[in-house]
Amino acid sequence: MKKKGGRKILGFMVKEEKEENRGSVEFQVFRFTNKIRRLASHLELHKKDFLSERGLRRLLGKRQRLLAYLAKKNRVRYKKLISQLDIREQSVT
Repeated sequence: MKKKGGRKILGFMVKEEKEENRGSVEFQVFRFTNKIRRLASHLELHKKDFLSERGLRRLLGKRQRLLAYLAKKNRVRYKKLISQLDIREQSVT
């Protein structure tokens, strides 16, 4: 991941692609992942911020549902996305 202007940008999310496919499952998971990482770092500093913790749990649930949908519909896109975002354990099977 590269940092650009204080934000993390992944190589596969090109600016033109982001503006065209904002409704795609991959883009939504990408956005949720960035928000989750930002909230997780916030909660490391502010351990008693329970409202942010609740928001983090909601985002995790939304991302989990989107990933379950993508895994059911298109396993290849799912595997590619989780490897690019590095969000799940890669099991050797």
